[in-house]
Amino acid sequence: MGKTLHPGPINKTKKWDPKLWVSPVPFGLTKVKPHHMRDTAKIVWKNRDNLNYAKNIILKGVCDGCALGVSGLQDQTLNGPHMCTTRFNVLRLNTAPPIKPEILHQDIDELRKMDSTELRELGRIPYPMIRRKGDRKFIRVSWDEAMNTIADKMKVLDPKQYAFYLTSRGITNESYYVAAKTARYLETNHIDNASRICHSPSKSAMKRSVGVGASTCNYQDWLGTDVLVFWGSVASNASPVSTKYMMEAKKRGTKIIVINPYREPAMENYWVPSVVESALFGTEIADEFYEVNIGGDIALMHGVMKHWFDLEEQNEGSAINHEFVNEHVNNYEDLKENVQSQSWDEIVQSSGIDKEQIIELSNSLAKAKTGVMVWALGLTMHKHATDNISQVSNLALLRGWLGGKNKGLMPLRGHSSVQGSGEMGADPFSLPGGDYNDENRPRIEELWNFKLPEWPGDTVGVTIENAMLPEDNDRKLKLYYMSGGNFLETMPDPDFVRKALQNLDIRVHQDIILNTSTLLDAKETVVVLPAKTRYEQDGGGLSTSTERMIYFSPEIEGNRNRIAEARSEWKIYVDLAKRVKPEESHLIDFQSGQEIRDEIAKANPQYDGVQHLKKAGDVYQYGGAWLCEGGVCPTPDGRANLITMDIPDNNKKAGEFKLLMRRGKQFNAMIYGDQDAFNHMGRYDVLVSENDARREGLEDGEAVVLYNKNGVFQGFVKYAAIKDGNIGVQFPEGNFLVEKGIYESFVEMPDYVTDVKMEKADHFNANKDRQYLEKSIPELEDNPN
Repeated sequence: MGKTLHPGPINKTKKWDPKLWVSPVPFGLTKVKPHHMRDTAKIVWKNRDNLNYAKNIILKGVCDGCALGVSGLQDQTLNGPHMCTTRFNVLRLNTAPPIKPEILHQDIDELRKMDSTELRELGRIPYPMIRRKGDRKFIRVSWDEAMNTIADKMKVLDPKQYAFYLTSRGITNESYYVAAKTARYLETNHIDNASRICHSPSKSAMKRSVGVGASTCNYQDWLGTDVLVFWGSVASNASPVSTKYMMEAKKRGTKIIVINPYREPAMENYWVPSVVESALFGTEIADEFYEVNIGGDIALMHGVMKHWFDLEEQNEGSAINHEFVNEHVNNYEDLKENVQSQSWDEIVQSSGIDKEQIIELSNSLAKAKTGVMVWALGLTMHKHATDNISQVSNLALLRGWLGGKNKGLMPLRGHSSVQGSGEMGADPFSLPGGDYNDENRPRIEELWNFKLPEWPGDTVGVTIENAMLPEDNDRKLKLYYMSGGNFLETMPDPDFVRKALQNLDIRVHQDIILNTSTLLDAKETVVVLPAKTRYEQDGGGLSTSTERMIYFSPEIEGNRNRIAEARSEWKIYVDLAKRVKPEESHLIDFQSGQEIRDEIAKANPQYDGVQHLKKAGDVYQYGGAWLCEGGVCPTPDGRANLITMDIPDNNKKAGEFKLLMRRGKQFNAMIYGDQDAFNHMGRYDVLVSENDARREGLEDGEAVVLYNKNGVFQGFVKYAAIKDGNIGVQFPEGNFLVEKGIYESFVEMPDYVTDVKMEKADHFNANKDRQYLEKSIPELEDNPN
């Protein structure tokens, strides 16, 4: 893709800059802020029984938290140690002892009294277990009995009736690859992963716009670019080390712009613990903040472009990089005609931002010669998510921000190696090295030496729904094999998800810890398999960062709490394949991690080179420093494509609010605290603008009920800098309000945007039976407060 190679880490600016300080008062005293040192001390104490192993993970392993790609304490962006409490919080998953037998084998209803946080604190799954219909507790079994139970069921099922799912908790590329190969070897195309739920619209949009499905640039391109724009991303919360890059970028003259419905405190002020200046006095992050309506991003971007086209009428070249567009971009006139036909009234109404503010943003971007566009779930968790990101690409292309230093498009991945999941083929639309299509399938069939299923696989949301199909339906899902994950706390409509999971004949949980979904019944059997962590994986493992860096994380010895019966995830998949189809098992008989890496290098040509990664610190970046280098894209004509569309109708009715779901003190759905460190938001607080609160007659702290046809949420008003007409709750607590079965039109990702009404709790409960509910809510009947 590109000829220029990444230069490796560079030195950060040493000179202190008081203009960036949050306060001259040291350590953020009197400020609402994280307490990194105190939290780190608590984590050290929690890992005290296995402290040396924990230290070795931090010093030798590749971070299994976010996807920045920190190996040991180093990365490829800036020299110096990198530390964050997100990584430290995940540490206990790797160091914990096994669950005590007297707790693990008690009555299942006793375990069900615990939430997922309490279950995680119990420790790790120690050995294979089964709970058959009617059993009141988990029964310890041998690996042979557990695996034969699964294999025997698969042998009698149509391959359309079982599915695989992989979460993002530290899974390596080797595991993704072997799972993808195993699924196709077992003749099913029902395989999906957590990354696709979060960022598949990024891949689909970028492919149609610029021909690639990954970040076109590096974190180093943040440093000194004229403008760095975050769309729907709270990078400082999801990927805390990124604040170090933001701080360095600002010292080098970068303007940081944040576009989000909620003025996230973590994107305004941050105290970077590994930088003395910032740890003492904090760092101001955002230079400009634009509070956009949920779902109003396309309108905002069209407003930016509309003003650019107006500027062009007055002075050609004042906003559009015509040299780049003429040489490298298609469909300019079509886009111009479409955007100019839209009225400012429509743009302002949909975006929620005044025309003057949109022009201000438009001028800031027009003046920037270089820029990097960064986005995350705020753009991808919509039914028009692919279109959202196509418009981000439009902005970058019109300015020529592609294929060079300090320029590019970056979907900010949230978890370690999720970039590698699709690149290993672990979703229904992908195979290693390309899409699941007539061009790529024969190539993989030749390498793997067996035929692949030709029928289209279903995505995770659809497979869950398929569990409720009639018994005689050929796609009725009867067995779900899950490597990690908890659909009860990540998918819309948890009540439906619960019924669907319990309606499966067999449910397999390959994991390192218990969660609430593990404890659900199944029609026949629940099988629990203890997995090794990435740091225990035989032969080490690979993970791919946001910026396409593929890191080798070695197997780390010395675990005092070693789970004797745990197995590497890729080994479990190989074992399963052999048991279901022993006659051809030589086709999938991997003996080592090195064998898998050797085959990955053949299956995905971009990964040719990873077979040479063998020790801690080894890293390889595919595609060079910049994809689409010089503006040349891997599209049929070598040019990028501007995508034209209308502003979507958000359909919000009078008296309703758009619901934003955010993550507080947590890692994905794993909660590590009841109160957000940046805004003191509790798990059941509702972020409401003061204007909306006064309009509704609500006081700060007052009990309220949010409701729609999908469910009910009881919480407390918390005044916040959130866009009027929008309210915010925590994920996953707000999932009960999200409707199942609504999917993004291009990639079938669940739509997490919904509309709700808000009432005072006493008013709602007094009238609930007569006015509001289409179905009874048992929790409210039992607890009207």
